[in-house]
Amino acid sequence: MGTDEAAPVSAAESLRLIETQRDAAVRSLSPDPRLIYWPWGLAWLVGFGLLFLRHGPHEQVRVNMPSGLPLAALFALMIIAFLVSGVAGARANRQITGDSSVRGLRYGLSWLAAFAGNAVICVHFSDLLPASEVGLLWAATSVGLVGVLYLAGSAAWQSRDLMALGIWLSISNIAGVLAGPGWHSLVISVAGGGGLLVAGFVVWLHWRRHA
Repeated sequence: MGTDEAAPVSAAESLRLIETQRDAAVRSLSPDPRLIYWPWGLAWLVGFGLLFLRHGPHEQVRVNMPSGLPLAALFALMIIAFLVSGVAGARANRQITGDSSVRGLRYGLSWLAAFAGNAVICVHFSDLLPASEVGLLWAATSVGLVGVLYLAGSAAWQSRDLMALGIWLSISNIAGVLAGPGWHSLVISVAGGGGLLVAGFVVWLHWRRHA
């Protein structure tokens, strides 16, 4: 046997090589979780936080600012979050074909359908409610949809992370609704936005181990 001939690879080394290649493939096909969760976490933390400070319980003003500023800031931050997370997801998913691609497309369309229907319902009932209750209606139904869609995603992708986040957002939303207008904004800012930031960090640590 020549001295330059490669030594046979052990079964353990072969298994480690396979796992390394698999993890690298998984990471290359998955977007950085920080780009998915953190923009939305910051949008909720800041946007709903401003709503609480300007339109608190019983319309109490804790920080004097234009009345439309909190909602404008929330919408602007959500648009930025949508663009950042959308680009990150599209870059990762463009390499995916077959069943996973179809599943992802259908899941994305379910978000569009859910929020389109939610907007129609909220517009229909907004004229029947006081201003503070209108804000609660839009916020609570929207956050509730996010929680349920995360739970649906956990079933589609077999993801414990999505399931935990969906349950957390759903419980936080219910607690905020029970607390009432104004308080709901505080709960979603801290528990909702903070939960998304924590989820992004936890999922990123798991994602990083696939490096």
